[in-house]
Amino acid sequence: MEEPTPYPHAPYHHQPGLPVRSGIPEHGRIPKYYAVKARIAGLLGELGEGGPLPTERDLAEQYEVSRETVRQALRELLLEGRLRRSGRGTVVAGPKLEQPLSLASYTEGVRRQGRTPGRSLIGLERFPCPADVTAGIGAEAGEPVWHLERVLLADDERVGLESTYIRVARAPRLDVDFQPDSSFYGYLHDSLGISFGDADEKLETVLATPREALLIGTPPALPMLLIHRFSRDRDGRPLERVRSLYRGDRFSFTTHLRPE
Repeated sequence: MEEPTPYPHAPYHHQPGLPVRSGIPEHGRIPKYYAVKARIAGLLGELGEGGPLPTERDLAEQYEVSRETVRQALRELLLEGRLRRSGRGTVVAGPKLEQPLSLASYTEGVRRQGRTPGRSLIGLERFPCPADVTAGIGAEAGEPVWHLERVLLADDERVGLESTYIRVARAPRLDVDFQPDSSFYGYLHDSLGISFGDADEKLETVLATPREALLIGTPPALPMLLIHRFSRDRDGRPLERVRSLYRGDRFSFTTHLRPE
């Protein structure tokens, strides 16, 4: 790694929504790649969404640094979702999708932002309920359950992977009546008269497995946001267990907090 370098170009006052001192430590010296990253970030607003970034060679010459320094800066901007690959080049990415931490479905959340939601079916299987799934969906060990797995889409872009378990007794004709590219919550409510009551969720950061990365179309090293959800119906009965994996570069999550 190259030696830290003085970086006087960024403001030292704190701006709301930005890191304190723009990430510059008190001694005022930061790695060269971070200085280059900050300068490239300044270009993004000028280029606009979808605007092509200059080549690594051009950026290295412009900022008088090595191509490896530029490459490291671009890697971080890609991981943060501020840039994206397009063909053999790199372009400015659009804003992240904001998904509410609520019982609203993925479909509703994406539509509220003017994007077109979609899902691509990976598989719908019926098998005896595994022991570690029983409590979450109110099933007996060995009881028939459905496992529904789908890729999440936004404007035809692959942005996540969703895995759902539910008892066959709660949705006996799921394989016949349900349209895999539609909202599962909408199907339960409109076709089966099942309304959601409440849910428990856990949010964590993970790396995708090789299979998950292939299905979503991302590098395995890209951080993912993983949500585990255990939902109950209006009568308080366990309903479903969902594992939702979202691209960390394309999603952020919001919630409204109230005092207890």
